[in-house]
Amino acid sequence: MLRALTRQVSSTFAACELTFLDRRPIDVPKAIEQHRAYEACLAELGASVISLPADPRFPDGVFVEDPAIVLDEVAIITRPGAESRRGETEGIAQALAPFRELRYIREPATLEGGDVVHIDRTLYAGLSQRTNREGIAQLTEFLKPFGYRVIAVEVSGCLHLKSGACWAGGDMILANRQWINASAFRDFKIIDVAGGEPSAADVLPIGGKVLIPSNFVHTCEILQAEGVNVCPIDVSELQKAEAGVTCMSLLFGWREV
Repeated sequence: MLRALTRQVSSTFAACELTFLDRRPIDVPKAIEQHRAYEACLAELGASVISLPADPRFPDGVFVEDPAIVLDEVAIITRPGAESRRGETEGIAQALAPFRELRYIREPATLEGGDVVHIDRTLYAGLSQRTNREGIAQLTEFLKPFGYRVIAVEVSGCLHLKSGACWAGGDMILANRQWINASAFRDFKIIDVAGGEPSAADVLPIGGKVLIPSNFVHTCEILQAEGVNVCPIDVSELQKAEAGVTCMSLLFGWREV
């Protein structure tokens, strides 16, 4: 059974961290409504949703992907590069403990889950403003016993690796090559995002479909031309906080510790 761990939007969401976007007014009730629709979409696509309550201490707490990386064998609790987000890891660790053994990234490492693209037995880890080389080194050591390899990818123009490249199913990577070093994905078919939609690479394969923000109309058309069954969803208010469709859930198979 596929599980999706989420956290509801906090009343303090408008005070979120911003790195590459200018701050704009956020309609928090609308963001809450869009997030509920996102959770409903995950359920419709076959996930059993575990929805954690909002925590007003953490404006960015809805972005549950960053505090953890969940694999079949283990969950890695990260050390976010944004200091304001480090307290988020405790609640995520408690929620994951019934399902996975936990390993913890330690100082001076920083690592955020949004920088990790997981495809089969390989994790592509972005070197970004939020993830450093020590974080990738610790991740590599944790995963060696389980037969995973970790490949570092330079990220230069966006918040996380997944902002610039995501697996789109099969042998396809959807990417903005201006933001990441795409040579790491040379064994894949790289699909370029549409011009004028630089943030469109963040997509989520689930239930035989690929979830994508509905405002990336032309990238949707590109994926459809490649035979991808896209599932557009409106997350426009959440995007004002540098959200993508991957960052608001942790997907993992059912297994109790």
